[in-house]
Amino acid sequence: MSNFSLEGKTVIVTGGAGGLGRAMCSNFADAGANVVVASRSQEKIEAHAAGIREKGQSAVAIPVDVTVAEQVDSLIEQTVATFGTVDVIVNNAGRWGRNYEAEDTPLDEWRTVVDQNLTGVFLPCMAAGKQMIKQQHGKIINISSTAGSKGNPYQLHYSAAKAGVVSLTNNLAFMWAKHNINVNCILPGLIATDELKGYGIIPSDTDEQGNPVPRLELTPNPENVADLTLFLASPAADALTGELYPIRAWLKSERFWQ
Repeated sequence: MSNFSLEGKTVIVTGGAGGLGRAMCSNFADAGANVVVASRSQEKIEAHAAGIREKGQSAVAIPVDVTVAEQVDSLIEQTVATFGTVDVIVNNAGRWGRNYEAEDTPLDEWRTVVDQNLTGVFLPCMAAGKQMIKQQHGKIINISSTAGSKGNPYQLHYSAAKAGVVSLTNNLAFMWAKHNINVNCILPGLIATDELKGYGIIPSDTDEQGNPVPRLELTPNPENVADLTLFLASPAADALTGELYPIRAWLKSERFWQ
C-alpha cells in the first residue's frame, strides 16, 4: 500500500470546509499528508483542522477567497513557509448558480458564477503551478462536474464554467508535463453531501418495498469522491495526466438531460 501513502507530502484543499472538502482533508491526513484546509470561513476551516490535529495528524487552516489573486498567492506562500513545498493542490471550491431559462440568465449572475467556478480554479492553478515548476514536481486535481461534460440546461453559467475547468485541465496537463506536474480532473455528479440531503434531492437507499437499493444505483457519497482524489494525489497515479474521471450514480439523469 506504499504507493497510496502521502507521508511527508503537503496537500492544499480549497473549499476545505464543505462536504467534499472535509472528506478529502480527512483522507489526506489519514494517508500521512500535511493538510492545508483552505476556504473563506476561518471558523469552519480552523475547526476542521483542529479536529485533524486532535488525531495526531498535521493540518493548518488558511483562509482564502479563490477569486482574489493576492489571497491565492498568499495561500501558496504561507503553505511553503510552513511546510516547505506544495506537492498537491485540489481545486475544490465552487458554487451553484440559480436556475434560469437560458435567455433569462442575468449577466451579473453569469459573471459571479464563472468567476467562482472557473477563475477560482485558474488562479490557484497558476499560483501552485509556479511553485511546482520551481520544484519540478507536483499534482493538480481540479474538481469540475458532470455539468461540464453533459451540460445542465438550467444552469448555463455553471455548466459553462465547469466545462472551462475541463479545458483548463487539458491544456495545463500538456503544457506542464515537461515540469513533471500531473493535472487531472474529477467530474462529480449528484453527491450525497449533508447539504444536498437537507434539500431532499438525494434518492433513498431503499425502494418502495423497503429493500436496499443496489450499491451501484446509489448516489455516491463524499468519501467516494475523496477516495478518488487520494488515488490521483498518490504515487499510484504518477503516470496519469490530462484525464477526466466522472463519479456518479448509474442513473439516466446523471448521463442524459432527460
